[in-house]
Amino acid sequence: MSTSFNISRDKIGYYFETARDRPSGFTNAAIIITLLKSSGLEADATLADHDDVAALLAASNDQADFTNFVRKTVFGTGGTGITKTVDDSGNRVLLDLPDQTWVDAGGAANNSLGKVLIAFDPDTTAGTDSTLVPLLAHDITATTDGNDLIIRFHADGAARVI
Repeated sequence: MSTSFNISRDKIGYYFETARDRPSGFTNAAIIITLLKSSGLEADATLADHDDVAALLAASNDQADFTNFVRKTVFGTGGTGITKTVDDSGNRVLLDLPDQTWVDAGGAANNSLGKVLIAFDPDTTAGTDSTLVPLLAHDITATTDGNDLIIRFHADGAARVI
């Protein structure tokens, strides 16, 4: 199951494109990918009400903290960045992100994970969690154990705008 956030539902495509193209005024924009622990995770309907990542994390939702955890930053185009595919036959737009790998995830400190959080950062050089706009949260079920953790986005993309 996926959750879109009320604050960004009408702009998900805009945020993906801004991070992909980095137009004037947004030269440091990016999509930020983080992982949320399953313990304490709010229900999707409650999660969707948060207007920024700081508010989301101030509630009962906890970001992962397993050994070797880092947030992932994605921007630009091509095989390493953000792609957009217009699907005329399906009457939709597919927005995709590259699969993400956390090498040697866990081991010394492990987490049980419940969501992949995708957010927009308008300026990675000055942004804080209060300026990160949550876009989507996808369900995952994973427990780190020191092996690589790979998040593969669906073949139809990380987001579909219909």
